[in-house]
Amino acid sequence: MKVICVGRNYTDHIEELANERPEAPVLFMKPDTALLRERDFYIPEFSKEVHYEVEVLVKIGKVGKYIDARFAHKYYDEVGLGLDFTARDLQGRLKEKGLPWEIAKAFDGSMVVGKWHPKEKFGDLNDIRFRLEKNGEAVQQGHTALMLWKADELIAYISQFFTLKKGDIIFTGTPAGVGPVKAGDHLEGFLEDEMSFALGIK
Repeated sequence: MKVICVGRNYTDHIEELANERPEAPVLFMKPDTALLRERDFYIPEFSKEVHYEVEVLVKIGKVGKYIDARFAHKYYDEVGLGLDFTARDLQGRLKEKGLPWEIAKAFDGSMVVGKWHPKEKFGDLNDIRFRLEKNGEAVQQGHTALMLWKADELIAYISQFFTLKKGDIIFTGTPAGVGPVKAGDHLEGFLEDEMSFALGIK
């Protein structure tokens, strides 16, 4: 299993971090060890500013390479919701120096994968609402219609560079509202109005 994440796929998030709007999807990867297997997320000792980022996920269902966007829907059958934890302070320092920032994104436990649903459950995948609540208050609210590149377009682009295999996961990007977590916080993610995951911060 490999996890391919898309950055800067929502205009409002690009603006809140004062990033440049990309001409093509921004990609980075997380290893399988990034999957959080515990019930709680423990803030790593190397960061003092870990941010939450809620994202819609798609799970690849069969092998594909150079997939045409018109046929991309045939390569995934499940949709979910997840979290991309980011050591923002560490990422900022690395970006300033023009260095890769995988260690700020791909560290152990930096990825939450919630409940999977058959994609047919949602009808139009470009019309899915999702949100993240922190301590009972909505902090991120997104709508897949607002993605710069939709899921099928992302699959077409990604498959130019990486062969997609069954079980691979694509994180499709996060909307505005990212922010820090602290010990004692409780996070809940909702796909439409159904809870996808819940976890505590330690």
